[in-house]
Amino acid sequence: MRRRGYLRAVGVAGVATAGCVGSTDRAAKRANEGATKQGTQTTNGTSGLDATLTLATATTAYDTGLLDTLHTAFTERFGIQVKTLSQGTGAALRTARDGDADVVIAHARPAEDQFIRDGHGVNRRALMHNDFLIVGPPDDPAAVADTDGPVAAFEAIATSEALFLSRGDDSGTHRREQKLWSRADASLEGRWYQAAGDGMGDTLRQASRRSAYTLVDRGTFRVFAADIDLNALVEGPLGGGPNSLLNEYGVIPTNPARHDVAYELAMLYVGFLTGREGQAVIREFRTDGERVFVPDALSADPKFDQYVPATDETETDE
Repeated sequence: MRRRGYLRAVGVAGVATAGCVGSTDRAAKRANEGATKQGTQTTNGTSGLDATLTLATATTAYDTGLLDTLHTAFTERFGIQVKTLSQGTGAALRTARDGDADVVIAHARPAEDQFIRDGHGVNRRALMHNDFLIVGPPDDPAAVADTDGPVAAFEAIATSEALFLSRGDDSGTHRREQKLWSRADASLEGRWYQAAGDGMGDTLRQASRRSAYTLVDRGTFRVFAADIDLNALVEGPLGGGPNSLLNEYGVIPTNPARHDVAYELAMLYVGFLTGREGQAVIREFRTDGERVFVPDALSADPKFDQYVPATDETETDE
């Protein structure tokens, strides 16, 4: 059994109060009390559990460096290491379905909902959001910058047969791209539409090298912007654009009734990310001075639809 018996022995099960205001302070105190009984309390006040939590995460959350900052703060508070598996959202959810991750960060709500419906995930929490951008070469051969919204932009790319690079990896970004193409009056047949089959950073490098268009999240684009020759041509809501380019992230513990996972640690992690300290880290995080994520977890009026599969997945360009 992976870590469950050990975690129960040190009393971590009582500390998981995910998302409650001030919960991480109480959790740290209780973890310390349990760890002290085992003679493992550290000098800096963290629990010193010498345990590891396995996170499967979307690459877009990892590539920005945000998770490194969050995990440093989490480890300093609780003495728990986070093993990060950076994958596309589809692969991350499959990893958790196989019982090989304790918790998932994803950004494709329909896929997250199916993960929950199938019984593999529980206690989903809204974590943060940013937005997607359509980026392309500075000379903009398809005149994408002159279009009205992402669907029209995709139609212009298809009509001109300008090179478009898809991630093609079942990631959250790829799924959003597919949804936009499904609404466009365009056929994806032809050499102009190609799948990179890579993560977001590598796809951006390829697009820059080959003067291609692609869809990217704002955070990853900011990380790579200085090293690539691509311009943001269509922006999402953070840049005054449509909600159809909104990019929302959720964090979901793996269901301990289905898999032998460190559920207590997963809930502690969720509580930290969605509590005051974790949300402050997300709010203050910058890439080249630009804010690239907006925290979503803290609310005086809880949004209960975050916990269960969405009933309306309709998006508009308005």
